[in-house]
Amino acid sequence: MSDAAVEEVSVLASIYCGEGEFRLVQQSAQDGLVVQINSTVGGERGLELSLVFHLHPGYPACPPDVSVSSSSLSRTQCHNIRRKLLERAAALPPEPMVHQLLHWLQEQHVEVPEELGGPEEEEQEEQWTSVLLLDHIRSRNRYISLLERWSQQLQLTGRVLLGPSILVVLQGARANIKEFRRLLKTVKVDVDSSGKKCKERMMKVLGEVPSSSSRERGLQGFKVKSYQSLPELHAVFQEINMTELYQLIQPSLSA
Repeated sequence: MSDAAVEEVSVLASIYCGEGEFRLVQQSAQDGLVVQINSTVGGERGLELSLVFHLHPGYPACPPDVSVSSSSLSRTQCHNIRRKLLERAAALPPEPMVHQLLHWLQEQHVEVPEELGGPEEEEQEEQWTSVLLLDHIRSRNRYISLLERWSQQLQLTGRVLLGPSILVVLQGARANIKEFRRLLKTVKVDVDSSGKKCKERMMKVLGEVPSSSSRERGLQGFKVKSYQSLPELHAVFQEINMTELYQLIQPSLSA
């Protein structure tokens, strides 16, 4: 990663120094830097946005990748903001630009809430439940801490089920679940057998269904549970009112 990128992140940390405003998610020579900045835009409407910037090793010669999430906006609205940020980044000269993008966002989106409309004017975004199969967890504390952090950033609830198979049950907006999966495959979350940091490239989606089509009351928070056998795992799914989902994924677990 470039010295300019490291210096910019240091500056950002000093600017966004309020509680919960700034977080350094990842820093590595191979993958660059990933930072999360929580900011309020939109003038009097005060929309709260969570922005994650991935500064690749070639940054600032290449623009950063950006993800946008907000509990006040729909998936489409967040996608539109992300698209405009990427377009703006591509138009800027190849120099540190994250602070410029944030300043531009503040200026450009003063009138955006009126353009996008409030969440009460749109249909409620469909909620989904997804079950992911992880390959391994060696650095347990770091791995689970990252999963919990991402779930909070993306307004997802979930369970990590540790046993013969390692499962992650997620519930929330489908676009946010997809972003969670993208982070799993692009951020170094664990270590391999030699102790080197690695990504979760072997993650599989065992099942994904609209929450409205199942009978669960909805997960609360993000918790970790252990099980020793398939009957115990079945009991866990019964406890969270997802028996039908267990029946959907059970053949994959028995294979």
